[in-house]
Amino acid sequence: MSYFNLYAQDGSYYRSNSRANDDEGAHSDSTEGHDEDDEIYEGEYQGIPRNDSVEKADRQVDGVGQSQFRDKAQYEGERRKDQEELAQQYETILQECGHGRFQWTLYFVLGLALMADGVEIFVVGFVLPSAEKDMCLSEPNKGMLGLIVYLGMMVGAFVWGGLADRIGRRQTLLISLSINSVFAFFSSFVQGYSSFLFCRLLSGVGIGGSIPIVFSYYSEFLAQEKRGEHLSWLCMFWMIGGIYAAAMAWAIIPHYGWSFQMGSAYQFHSWRVFVLVCAFPSVAAIAALTTMPESPRFFLENGKHDEAWMILKQVHDTNMRAKGYPERVFSVTTIKTVKQMDELVDMGGEATAWHQRWRIKLTNLFHQVWGNFLTVFNPEYRRTTYMMMAVWFSMSFSYYGLTVWFPDMIKYLQKQEYSSRTKVFIKEKVEHVTFNFTLENQIHRNGEYFNNKFLNMKMKSMVFEDSLFEECYFEDITSSNTFFKNCTFISTLFYNTDLFKYRLINSKLINSTFLHNKEGCMLDFSDENNAYMIYFVSFLGTLAVLPGNIVSALLMDKIGRLRMLAGSSVISCVSCFFLSFGNSESAMIALLCLFGGISIASWNALDVLTVELTTAFGFLNALCKLAAVLGISIFQSFVGITKAVPILFASGALAVGSFLALKLPETRGQVLQ
Repeated sequence: MSYFNLYAQDGSYYRSNSRANDDEGAHSDSTEGHDEDDEIYEGEYQGIPRNDSVEKADRQVDGVGQSQFRDKAQYEGERRKDQEELAQQYETILQECGHGRFQWTLYFVLGLALMADGVEIFVVGFVLPSAEKDMCLSEPNKGMLGLIVYLGMMVGAFVWGGLADRIGRRQTLLISLSINSVFAFFSSFVQGYSSFLFCRLLSGVGIGGSIPIVFSYYSEFLAQEKRGEHLSWLCMFWMIGGIYAAAMAWAIIPHYGWSFQMGSAYQFHSWRVFVLVCAFPSVAAIAALTTMPESPRFFLENGKHDEAWMILKQVHDTNMRAKGYPERVFSVTTIKTVKQMDELVDMGGEATAWHQRWRIKLTNLFHQVWGNFLTVFNPEYRRTTYMMMAVWFSMSFSYYGLTVWFPDMIKYLQKQEYSSRTKVFIKEKVEHVTFNFTLENQIHRNGEYFNNKFLNMKMKSMVFEDSLFEECYFEDITSSNTFFKNCTFISTLFYNTDLFKYRLINSKLINSTFLHNKEGCMLDFSDENNAYMIYFVSFLGTLAVLPGNIVSALLMDKIGRLRMLAGSSVISCVSCFFLSFGNSESAMIALLCLFGGISIASWNALDVLTVELTTAFGFLNALCKLAAVLGISIFQSFVGITKAVPILFASGALAVGSFLALKLPETRGQVLQ
């Protein structure tokens, strides 16, 4: 298939000398001495002529019955050849456009979308200590709420990644971010657990498309020598998203005064303000993205030559003006086109109902997206696809499994340390005493309490065993992890307390009364002080990846993607193994920060490699989230049992991933296919 020359609107072809611009810029004298009607400016777009085959393609809907079908295998072979030629030409065009203001503007715009993805990962974990009280969440419910975001992101990555190849990077990203913003907004107001779970699921579906689309979108504006470095710099916004979420949680959630309620039916506490604030990066990304153009590479691969040329010229002119060379002319006058697959879909004409036409369009779109997905399993791509799947799965399984397991492990260590400080009282006798202070972390066995008052107080982790309470008075009691086992209550009054009967295990009540019990959830919740530790550890963990981001960005194009990926995976494997030797809370936190700082280089290299090696970024990212769900589920089952098994699983997966990474082809110095 031939290249197309630009032509004037009156039908005459414009012939350019296509000379390259020198360092001082190239001035055009082509407009001098021409009449106004015949004036054609050098570098000004005049439209792309269509040859006979393209004109026939435009008219094929009117003549479907008479057209001859091409041999599909031959047609697809020609299309692949066109794509290879386009890749070479497109790289040359990007070289002329240069790297400057346009790419940096797009960098910050897409960075906001990547930041929104980073925020989404942390939202549920930060709100759980507070939300579990409002929604009365049991342990299984909390576990499902933690996993539902990953399930949504898995679905979103697969769906949006496929659609981006059919309706455009920018359009798909706008739709996915809009879905994320809308349902993140709703999730801050809904009251019930089921509705909150549903909103977070759809919010995850929306944001699931951001990573595969953002990297593909940005890479199509980057020349080969800039691609590895600047895609690595883009990864920093995921870290910024994690820092933003941790900082906002620390600043907002503890301020319980930032809340209101309407009776007992509707409550809006500070953690809901945090959920609302976490939607801001997604909203900002939508607003900024509306000012950016679609990927010209997408237009060229879908036969929209005019639109692609105009965008490439915009990139060139924006960069040249910013560099002080406004006189430089965009010298590209030929653009390679790619054969389009014949769309021989009979829409039924005007007589067909609108819903039937939409059904046919959606069915056709589904088959096209599914067909694009299946191409990565063609014989020539199959080995690379399977290798990439294995690397993505092993890294995701270990990384997400460890990062979600680790806070639970910290909580377990804290609980163990807390239990070691428990005070035990045996056979104490207390009479005529008023308790109006907090009782915490104590065990009382075989005690006798006569005519005592427990007023306006908190009981935290209190256990009374085989004790007698006679003529006692409990008023305005708030309790957590407090139980009365095998106790006897004689002539005792409970007024405005949350000492529900489920806290009285095998206990006897003789002439005792409960009046005006407190309303609310009859479950015990984690200590609010633990929330601060979660925020702090998450903040440190995300901040620790900064050095790894910088190093990977500076070295990505120097040492290559494979060396970066395999080397970082090996070092991550070693640092992960040393987690088994961390017996204190501070040592575990330090080792986790080390693991995160090293492993981020692997992720950056894997992202760049995936963009340059395959078109299945969305599918691989969906596989990543599936591996994350499996890793989280398996690792959490060992909390409180052993930490050796999760660490060995993670180390083994990283070792396998680093070995398989060396089997992948190096893409440094290659054009974007």
